[in-house]
Amino acid sequence: MFSKSPTDLFPEIEPFHSCHLSSKDGHEIYVEQSGNPNGQPILFLHGGPGGGTGAKQRRFFDPKHYLIILFDQRGCGQSKPLGEIKDNTTAHLLHDIEAIRKRFKIDSWILFGGSWGSSLALEYAINYSDKVKGLILRGIFLSRESELNWFLRDVEHFFPELYKKLIDHRPGINKDNLIEKYSQLIFHGSQDAAEKAAFSWNQFEGSILKLFPDEGVGEVDSINYAFELARAKVQIHYIINNCFINGEEILDKATVLKSKPIVIVQGRYDMVCPPKTAYELTVKLPQAKLIMVPDAGHSASEKGTLSALIKATEDFKSL
Repeated sequence: MFSKSPTDLFPEIEPFHSCHLSSKDGHEIYVEQSGNPNGQPILFLHGGPGGGTGAKQRRFFDPKHYLIILFDQRGCGQSKPLGEIKDNTTAHLLHDIEAIRKRFKIDSWILFGGSWGSSLALEYAINYSDKVKGLILRGIFLSRESELNWFLRDVEHFFPELYKKLIDHRPGINKDNLIEKYSQLIFHGSQDAAEKAAFSWNQFEGSILKLFPDEGVGEVDSINYAFELARAKVQIHYIINNCFINGEEILDKATVLKSKPIVIVQGRYDMVCPPKTAYELTVKLPQAKLIMVPDAGHSASEKGTLSALIKATEDFKSL
């Protein structure tokens, strides 16, 4: 019998149903359901923008209790076309989430999202508050100018050697034209140049996720350049457009969620999404429980963060 400690993920499971939902504008959205078909619905919102879902993300939730719903956002993962940025905005993603809810005849659900997934969860919850029972959020990100400047410029103060590697990818790249130059390479360069630039871009973010970067890192046997390129395309497309959200407006409107149970798990040393935004959100939502993990960065897999997230999913069983 499986014996679970507070820092363990739940056992590996397979979906009992998966499909692609067709949109009117040519996107095919990958959606899967796992766990208890009659259980409490919970929606996992992946990060990025440009990330995707995988088997590990089903394991934050007790499969005996929850109906676990994962989907790959437009252009991501198993959604099609891979890397497509046309008709790919936050408004489109909100529409997709509603389409999923209606397709599976779900009255209301819990939202679980980290990083960009926290932005999407908040935007959806504000717009469809009657459909949301509660939120479990990690590494809050609202795509405000200060947050984007931190990631694109100021984080160099903590990771100078890694940032220099990002800048040195090609001659002529500097801090002021970083997005412009990488965008040119990824969207308009040769296939080889685009793939290499995408890998460099993604590798930088991946290298600053954890407080202790070598924790749990193994050898990479091969690089899936198609997914690397798609991830970078979608992320840069969103960053150039401030992720199609207004972070200050989200903070102002978040008060409509003041009656919702909300848990925010934040790494004290999160170098991708620093803690200030999570704190500002709890000022607006004093009922929200902010768990500041003292020895964690941005990754959901760091022990303190993982433990807090799983505790939250256990506590939310009572909703």
